[in-house]
Amino acid sequence: MFDNNVFLENTCKNIVEAGNVTGFELKTNITYYRGIPLSMVNDIGVEVDGEKIAREHIVCSVDEVAWFTLDEMETVTSYKWEYGEPLTVRVLKDGGLSNGSHEIALDVVVRTAYIPVPLAGRKVRTVEIA
Repeated sequence: MFDNNVFLENTCKNIVEAGNVTGFELKTNITYYRGIPLSMVNDIGVEVDGEKIAREHIVCSVDEVAWFTLDEMETVTSYKWEYGEPLTVRVLKDGGLSNGSHEIALDVVVRTAYIPVPLAGRKVRTVEIA
């Protein structure tokens, strides 16, 4: 239902810190009509060219200041992911994405107070890294 909110267009880029490419990031909006605390994010998955990224290499932030692993997010109630505010998803990978075209898939699964099953969204985009 909210799949078009997943993996916002033109948000995938490599992360450069102190002159080194330390990974890549992309942004997503919530797959629900309201905000939720980060503890209600059930899972986030990233695939690059058909290869699934390990869960421990993914960190997320609602403000790009405080970053949390997916395991840490299970207990984070003080940060809220609001509807219409993108969540930044970073994949920590030395060298990031190589130059050229990549097929990136993003899966977002959240729990809500009113629906007994998690809401899942998936978006696949082809991105160009220069």
